[in-house]
Amino acid sequence: MEKIKKIKRDVYWNPYFGGFLLGLVLILVFYISGRGIGATGGLKGTVIATVDAVAPTYAQGNPYYAKFLEDEKSPVNSWLGYETLGVLLGAFISGAVSGRLKLKVEHSPKITRNRRLVFALIGGVLFGFGSQIARGCTSGAALSGMAVLATGGFVTMLAIFGTGFVVAYFFRKNWI
Repeated sequence: MEKIKKIKRDVYWNPYFGGFLLGLVLILVFYISGRGIGATGGLKGTVIATVDAVAPTYAQGNPYYAKFLEDEKSPVNSWLGYETLGVLLGAFISGAVSGRLKLKVEHSPKITRNRRLVFALIGGVLFGFGSQIARGCTSGAALSGMAVLATGGFVTMLAIFGTGFVVAYFFRKNWI
C-alpha cells in the first residue's frame, strides 16, 4: 500500500521572509500611490459610506462624516478601500492554497471559545478606537512612518510593542 502524503498544514513561512515581502509591498505602494500603507482607513470609509446610505441626513450633518463626503465621491472608492479588498482577497487565496480555508477559533485549553471571542472583540474595538485617535494603525502610523524615517513612526512602534509586552503579563494565564 502506498502512503499518500498529506499537505502539512502547520508549516508557516519564515517570518523574516514575510517581513521582507511586506517591505517590498510597502516600497511598491509608495511608488504607485505616493503614500504608505494603512488598514484602518478602508474600514473607516466603509463605515462612513454605510452611515451615508442608511441615514444621509445624519451623515451630512455630522462634522466628522461630512468632511469625507464633501466631494460627492464614495469614501469606499479610494486606494484604501482597494487595499482593504486586496488584503481580504489575499488572505482568502493564501488560506485556500495552504489548505487552511476554514472557520475556527484558535484558543488555549485554559479558556473557552466564547471567552476568546469576547477578548478578540474587545481588543479589536480598542485597537480600532486607538487607531482613530492616533490617526493611523500599525500599518499606517508605524510601518509607513518608519519607512520614511519619521520619529512618530518609531515612537508608535515602540508604544505598540511596549504596551503589548506589558499587557501580555496580565493576560498570559489565558494562553500558557
